[in-house]
Amino acid sequence: QAQLIESGGGSVPFGGSLTLSCSAPGYFEKNGCMGWWRQTPGKNREAVAARDTDYIRTFYTDSVKGRFTISQDTAKAMLYLQMNSLKPEDSATYYCVADPRDCYSGSWKREDVWMHWGQGTQVTVSS
Repeated sequence: QAQLIESGGGSVPFGGSLTLSCSAPGYFEKNGCMGWWRQTPGKNREAVAARDTDYIRTFYTDSVKGRFTISQDTAKAMLYLQMNSLKPEDSATYYCVADPRDCYSGSWKREDVWMHWGQGTQVTVSS
């Protein structure tokens, strides 16, 4: 499977917006689960959002509901994370993740479920 490659990270002020992109060639050819995780230095990785690639289910962690939107462009093999109303606590390295199985509400927040991980892109939100 091809590598997942994130882009779009950067530094923004409190309340700003960013859109992260993930190049995922080959990952949309069959239904599976794709998502975004994040990690702050000294803390565990945290699941942020996930979706079935056939558009059935979408999941968000509570702290980003209403502010972040996960989407995809199947034709371009791209996964996105639109982040609005950013807060300093959103600062982290964001990782694109993928798994060939369907997303499940009980498992998408388990780190060991995800088979493929990108290298990450840094997001910094200043107060």
